[in-house]
Amino acid sequence: MSTPRTTSRTMGRSTRAALALTALVGSAAVATFPLTTASASGSGVVVQYRTSASGATADQSEPWLKVRNTGTSAVQLSQVKIRYYFKADSPSASYRFACSWAVKGCSVITGTFGTLANPTATADRYLEIGFTPAAGSLAAGADTGDMQLRFHQTNWQTLTQSDDYSFQGAPTAYADWTKVTAQVAGVNVWGTAPAGNEPTDPPTTPPTTPPTTPPGNGETLFDDFSYTSHTDPALASHGWSVRSNSGGPGVPGATWDPSKVTFVNQSGNTVMNLETSSAGTGASTVHTEVLTKATKFKNGTYASRVKFSDAPKYGPDGDRIVQTFFTINDLKAPMADDYAEYDFEYLPNGGWGEPANILYTTSWETYNPDPWQAVNQHSESRTSFAGWHDLVVTIDNDKITYYVDGALFGTHDAAYLPERPMSINFNQWLIDLNGQPSTTPRAYDQQVDYVLHVKDQVLTPAQVAAKVAALRGAGTTFVDQVPAS
Repeated sequence: MSTPRTTSRTMGRSTRAALALTALVGSAAVATFPLTTASASGSGVVVQYRTSASGATADQSEPWLKVRNTGTSAVQLSQVKIRYYFKADSPSASYRFACSWAVKGCSVITGTFGTLANPTATADRYLEIGFTPAAGSLAAGADTGDMQLRFHQTNWQTLTQSDDYSFQGAPTAYADWTKVTAQVAGVNVWGTAPAGNEPTDPPTTPPTTPPTTPPGNGETLFDDFSYTSHTDPALASHGWSVRSNSGGPGVPGATWDPSKVTFVNQSGNTVMNLETSSAGTGASTVHTEVLTKATKFKNGTYASRVKFSDAPKYGPDGDRIVQTFFTINDLKAPMADDYAEYDFEYLPNGGWGEPANILYTTSWETYNPDPWQAVNQHSESRTSFAGWHDLVVTIDNDKITYYVDGALFGTHDAAYLPERPMSINFNQWLIDLNGQPSTTPRAYDQQVDYVLHVKDQVLTPAQVAAKVAALRGAGTTFVDQVPAS
């Protein structure tokens, strides 16, 4: 079965010209709570600000920031979140974040965009700055040093800064700035957010113990992938198709080889392995994909435990490979509004204009393959996701919510909800051969432990884990109660 991802993943994030084609792309949204006035107590974190783009308008906004620890104990930077608030240049405007230079290194800094729950005249979006664990800790009295950050519209149209809540063009040196907010471990410690967006600090009482079983008895698809090979009759009878037909996405001339989908035993547990290989030519490139034959999945909870790989299992590294878990239906016509697709896509070596590893979650409304136009909303994190990860996406009548390892990764708007049912898919493929032109053979693995869908129920990550544990505890390796659409 061929999917419309043939063109939906050749979007060319790599050039400014291609970015101009994505003017319709929705802005990313990552947080679920609004921000507000914060107390300067607790950790003693202070945010300082200046900008090198001081004009009322600019090609890109350049909020340069510095975080200073005025407390008496060290602060783990991975627990710090900073928000810079701004007014979108149009309701459909989308933005891209970049780090030009930082004392601690740009690789440890993340930037994601969100939408305020209560827009004001000077703010309806925010840029949230975070840090990976590699950023380490900030000692008492120390600061991060310069973080020279910037963001621009994806179509590179001029943006207006003068009406942005957090913007101030006058300072030429770093100074404390309370119109940028900071949280440490979810507690508000600095700054004042736009009116009406005051956050609530975490409760002082312990949270309720997570339920050991999910609510209700929703119609469920669960597969533990306990098969012997891609030719195991049970695999097909359980509704799976292992792709063998040619076509995109990925390297022109590549094949999709069912024999490269195998099932391996790891400490008594069988996992599905997707191998993708290349020797630097289209003819030598092999992609892999496994998908449900039925397109019957719509609202509810989708979950999978997936192992991403940063490096090949043999051969030279550097290929622009994509490792995925997603749902999708077919594009019936260019810009058809009943198309839907919800992706987890990990790029261990970058691609689409990204220089290094990045994880995307993307909710698609529609696209036009030629000339390329896209209507979607995405969230992203620029750090390594090598290893096993619990991936959850929930779809209800209001929003799409993505989680990685139990933590919120992105929340996307109702405009991107599905109109028609979808299939469930896993695939691994190369965007192109430019990342590694060598003709030395190499191969990459992506592994899948299980997949779960619960129809019309929104489960928390903890409830997903409990559901999977209950199914496995009962000795269930496969069940499909989801009716045909």
